[in-house]
Amino acid sequence: MKSTNFEFLREKWPELASLGGFAEQYAWPDPAGALVKLRTYIESLIHRFYDENSLGKPLQASLIDLLTQGEFKQSVPPVVLGAFHSIRLAGNKAAHAEPIHCFNVHELLQNAFDLGRWLYLVSGGKQQDCPAYKAPEKPQAAFKNAEALKQEKRLIQEKLAANEIEMLSLLSELEDTSAKTRVAEKRIEELKALLNTGKAAADVLGFDEAVTRKRLIDTELAVAGWDVGDDGANTSEVHQEEPAEHQPTKSGTGYADYVLWDDNGLPLAVIEAKKTAKSAELGQVVCRWP
Repeated sequence: MKSTNFEFLREKWPELASLGGFAEQYAWPDPAGALVKLRTYIESLIHRFYDENSLGKPLQASLIDLLTQGEFKQSVPPVVLGAFHSIRLAGNKAAHAEPIHCFNVHELLQNAFDLGRWLYLVSGGKQQDCPAYKAPEKPQAAFKNAEALKQEKRLIQEKLAANEIEMLSLLSELEDTSAKTRVAEKRIEELKALLNTGKAAADVLGFDEAVTRKRLIDTELAVAGWDVGDDGANTSEVHQEEPAEHQPTKSGTGYADYVLWDDNGLPLAVIEAKKTAKSAELGQVVCRWP
């Protein structure tokens, strides 16, 4: 399955390139299918990271187990972990056939691409070999009704069926290889060095902590059933950058990152997004509502 954006991964990690290609193909006609592929993509990518760096895997580990394992968390920058969790949360919803209209599939596809570039650099690749991202083109055909859309999805799935078989074979081979990999315990110094390498790669690729943090919060709110607007837009349930008076600023006005409203127009909760380096108490001061 040839992809638009992920071919730079194919020589070393063919299953990642193919999974990225599948997600691209599904992005417009079948967003739920794309999210499922992206979840499989990051799970495979994480397995590759474990194997490349001889990290000990939990037995019969789920995706959340892999992401929260101690050595892994010590080795991966928070901004990268946030990107992984955004795709995990959306992919879980899609895999369980739950509504996914609240997720921005195209943003998450670009997140997956950036994670692939991050792994490539951490594993010794060169930045100049990482391509720039190209958004999948929207199909020209306009679907006049649900039946036409369903037929288009069926045609795409039939076209990709043979590639799916090849993909399953690649993933099975990867699982066998991972099971045979000799696992060596990493010293604290090695984990710190790996984390520093990961941070440097994230910096080179321009991973934005604020953007990643916001996407993760948006995704978590959507998973919980809140209607979150795109690009900072307000909805009846969630306001973003909401003015708040009587705050410890020069003007006396502060801004809450998110305010969650009930059906009676009263604020239920305020969410203040801070860097992990900032104290939680600072957020509590800013978030006091008059």
